[in-house]
Amino acid sequence: MTNVFRNAGQNKANNKDFQFWQQDNHPIELFSPSVTFQKIDYVHNNPVVAGIVSEADHYLHSSARDYLGKKGVLDVEILERPMSLEGYVFSY
Repeated sequence: MTNVFRNAGQNKANNKDFQFWQQDNHPIELFSPSVTFQKIDYVHNNPVVAGIVSEADHYLHSSARDYLGKKGVLDVEILERPMSLEGYVFSY
């Protein structure tokens, strides 16, 4: 596995030895609860889609565990989902 990170890092000007995270970055404004929870669900499901675990809360370092009432590894502040997200926009 180390070779994968080493090979990914060797061809990048801003890395010395290894690359673990992707370099690209596409910021997304979390302008509503609907978008916010869409992104939370997306992040929680990444290990499932990648085939690492069969359920999101099985991934040890995922906040999906906290959202399902289990204690995760890190302290997480849970965002409460409104009963209906439709038409809701954060006030500024």
